[in-house]
Amino acid sequence: MSSEHAATASDAPSADTQTCTPTLPGFTCGLDATLRVIAGKWKPLILYFLAQGGPTRYGELRRAVRDVSDKMLIQQLKELEADGLVKRTDYREVPPRVDYSLTPLGVSLAEALVPLCAWGTENMAEVARVFAERAAWRARA
Repeated sequence: MSSEHAATASDAPSADTQTCTPTLPGFTCGLDATLRVIAGKWKPLILYFLAQGGPTRYGELRRAVRDVSDKMLIQQLKELEADGLVKRTDYREVPPRVDYSLTPLGVSLAEALVPLCAWGTENMAEVARVFAERAAWRARA
């Protein structure tokens, strides 16, 4: 291992950052709880786009979260609402008008996703290269 990749004592997690310990029955750690809430391909994207502004109409969200089917988007929104992360407001108008926004709990989770977004942006070229290699490997198999 090169010296630039060798772990140093300063790289080790401090006691302050080691908060991923079991505290409630049913979860192995805090990361387990988080991943269960955002499980699936679409929930993190939904949270991300809802965090970009105020209340968002369904159609706007559908356009932002590309490639998701209506059925899946509706299902994911219902689950996020049931989990207390998304608030659905039905204005009881004709034509129907509904919008979605983040609850305070949803805002806090969306803020926790920001570093993942930054990592993806910083490493997008490398990730694209790895995925292209994987696709080529599968094509040969």
